[in-house]
Amino acid sequence: MSDSQTRPAAHSLVPADTTEDVRERGAGLSRQVAVLPVGSFEQHGPFLPLATDTLVACAIAREIAAVHPVHLLPPVTIACSHEHAAWPGTVSISSVTLHAVIRDIAASLRRSGVDALVLVNGHGGNYVLGNVVQESSARGERMALFPAPEDWETARERAGVETSLLTDMHAGEIETSILLHTHPELIRPGYETSDFVADDRRHLLTLGMSGYTDSGVIGRPSLGSVEKGKRLLASLADSFGAYVSLLTSAEDSVRD
Repeated sequence: MSDSQTRPAAHSLVPADTTEDVRERGAGLSRQVAVLPVGSFEQHGPFLPLATDTLVACAIAREIAAVHPVHLLPPVTIACSHEHAAWPGTVSISSVTLHAVIRDIAASLRRSGVDALVLVNGHGGNYVLGNVVQESSARGERMALFPAPEDWETARERAGVETSLLTDMHAGEIETSILLHTHPELIRPGYETSDFVADDRRHLLTLGMSGYTDSGVIGRPSLGSVEKGKRLLASLADSFGAYVSLLTSAEDSVRD
């Protein structure tokens, strides 16, 4: 059977665990870790779906769950995409709302015995997630944000991604590669000829994406490939091991 035949379809983003599956997985662990994919619903040019960031976050989370004994949660599918408001289809919630949703989920998990939470972020505009993690950690709660820029850089190098993280900003080589690997049926024609570079984006928060791109693309999607997508996910799953160790450690902090 081919990879495409065994690959999960887009509609299977919600985990199929039963409560007994969760109980058994956590039975031998000193501390359970939950993984929450956080995406967005925003334009990704004419060839990638609005749900791209959610699909990417879920692909990373599934890869993590295949390697590490974590409690995989369903994704947050609408987040902070205000910079994409100029394009039809984009939907956002406020940073205050997203902050509250994450805090409520974390509190609910702790009540059920899962006291560590990792936010797997698929959208760079979800800036507030960093604040959520900082504030939660200051209160003594166990929370982390993944992947860090360093994790992406390691994955980029291991996968042979040619575009820098600065240039590969939106609907570029990385996102196209991951979707070519996980959901090729959702990619429309056109990514092969949609490269656009805008490295100086200093006024992005004021102007939004429409101040820098007409197509909605900033990056080089033409360089995307199935193999790069596979290697990106494998590298990120490897990098996640350090997060598990940190969150399940008896120590409250880690030092280099």
